[in-house]
Amino acid sequence: MENPNNEAHNHSHNLIFGKKTELYFAILCGIFLVAGFTMAKLTGLPTWSSLTSYIIAYFFGGYFITIEASKKIPKGAFDIDFLMIAAAIGAAYIGSWAEGALLLFLFSLGHALEHYAMHKAKKSIEALSDLSPKTALVKNGNQLIETPIEDLKIGNIIVVKPNTKIAADGVIITGNSSINQAPITGESMPVDKTAIASTVELPEFKHIDKKHIAFTGTINGDSTIEVHVLKLSQDSTVARLIKMVSEVETQKSPTQRLTKKFEKWYVPIVIIVVVLLCFAYLIIDETFNESLYRAITVLVAASPCALAISTPSAVLSGIARAAQKGVLIKGGKALEDLGSITTIAFDKTGTLTEGKPKLTNVIPLNNFEEKEFLQIVLEVESLSNHPLAKAIAKDVAKLHNIRFKNTATNIEAIQGKGITATYENAKVFIGNLKLMEDEGIRVTDVVTSKMDGLLQNGHTVMLVAFKKEVIGILGVMDVPRKTAAATLKKLKSIGIKRMIMLTGDHQNVGDAIAKQIGLTEAKGNLLPEDKVAAIKNLLATDGKIAMVGDGVNDAPAMVLSTVSVAMGAAGSDVALETADVALMSDKIENLPFVIGLSRASKRIIKENIFISLGVVAVLVPVTILGLTNIGIAVLFHEGSTVVVVLNALRLLAYKEHI
Repeated sequence: MENPNNEAHNHSHNLIFGKKTELYFAILCGIFLVAGFTMAKLTGLPTWSSLTSYIIAYFFGGYFITIEASKKIPKGAFDIDFLMIAAAIGAAYIGSWAEGALLLFLFSLGHALEHYAMHKAKKSIEALSDLSPKTALVKNGNQLIETPIEDLKIGNIIVVKPNTKIAADGVIITGNSSINQAPITGESMPVDKTAIASTVELPEFKHIDKKHIAFTGTINGDSTIEVHVLKLSQDSTVARLIKMVSEVETQKSPTQRLTKKFEKWYVPIVIIVVVLLCFAYLIIDETFNESLYRAITVLVAASPCALAISTPSAVLSGIARAAQKGVLIKGGKALEDLGSITTIAFDKTGTLTEGKPKLTNVIPLNNFEEKEFLQIVLEVESLSNHPLAKAIAKDVAKLHNIRFKNTATNIEAIQGKGITATYENAKVFIGNLKLMEDEGIRVTDVVTSKMDGLLQNGHTVMLVAFKKEVIGILGVMDVPRKTAAATLKKLKSIGIKRMIMLTGDHQNVGDAIAKQIGLTEAKGNLLPEDKVAAIKNLLATDGKIAMVGDGVNDAPAMVLSTVSVAMGAAGSDVALETADVALMSDKIENLPFVIGLSRASKRIIKENIFISLGVVAVLVPVTILGLTNIGIAVLFHEGSTVVVVLNALRLLAYKEHI
């Protein structure tokens, strides 16, 4: 039961009964075992008839184990399969055919169940590959040609009918639709997507706003859309996910490495002890056959089957469960590490905040009507291309219900200070204090103190002047995500002690947001290299640390952390490559689920190791002292393996406790 992904097992699986051959062989072994036992005990048939039945049982029970062991023995790897075959041969030698057949039956049944469990967990993961449709409708002039997705080329235009799967990663160029992204990101609500304004010069895939992007395997809503293909099928987000998940299993967890080391020493010691026990008859008063029987019973009892499967089955189940929720965990190491984290560092922009500036404060001054004040702001800011101006214009129109009349003219940007324009034949200035001073506009102490109040709370502040006097103040801020505060509260409740924000923004901004959403502390004014230094310090003080970011500009800091978690990884190659854990959706609220799942996995791994070593620790002394027979040893030993596998499968049903 050494390796769940055994090649021998994979190749030999497709025998007579297809994938279930191993299970059927185990059942046939059981049938012939019962038949042989019945003949021997309940009928007067000659001995050879029951013996024949046992030999057939041996064949079916030992077939797969022998194949696996024979592949490893030439490499000098004597593992559990080898121990089992030795025990069965020994049992036959001393005439205990029934016990030998029972051993092979239970061992092969355990083996088959374990492979079934692994198969089930892998199936959950491989379901990803069924996401992509097999063909796409490619637009060629006025024709639509059904094309296999492998033949799609970058630049093809594919037409996606309502309620069908999208066949390639690309940008929507015609039509608007709401798309169900759950298969990739795990988010339950469909996401509204719109066509990109211009297709003349498309930016790189990663720079295109997500609202224009369609991913392979997501499901279109009620409208027909056209998608400009930007990635070949083997490079699509789904393809990368499948590739990574299949590689995931090769990244052994710390516990797995430990059990491997243990087995390496343990198996040869068992073989030596068993050989020595064969010669016990020289010292104590018993026959050679009795010594041999005891030695074989010890051999069964001491095989660390359950131990070999305890960690891989739990790791795979945990990773499969995460994949169902749109979270990619890369291997057992990341899964176990995340379960032991008590300190998390967060990037600010786009992780804890929306990543888009919002108009937060409107303060008209000098008895200016708010509506009139906002009308001036909207007219002027609408003409500017600056991101802040765009954000202000959008929020004024949306939040305050003011219509744009296009009455301002002569817009002009003043580098580093703000903008100016003409409105109703008078100059309007919107910008910082320096702009007002340069234009000779008086800023009173009342205005300055109001500005300072906003600045203290992390806002970007702009003054608005009209006809040579300040008529109001605007406050703009990158606001926290709606779910950030609740998520951090939940993280605290599950035992995360320190939550630190690392940001390139001003310390005031960091402190203001930290206060609003309940962070333990915030470090501001950090360049990428300062973030790396901050992570080094945290590692030194807290031992283990998780870093959560969007995986693009935080890559150096994320690589350094114990576990790096990338948000909104769908479509971001960098995040998928560098992060240990990738949340495919842009939802920070998935974080407590992942940490909870990691802890549950860690707990189940510990339980499994306790069960498997506990059974061995009890059985070995009992069998050495000859207090039990081979049948009981077999039942306990193989029973523990089945219990361990079923315990690991519980992770597939893991739900977050709220």
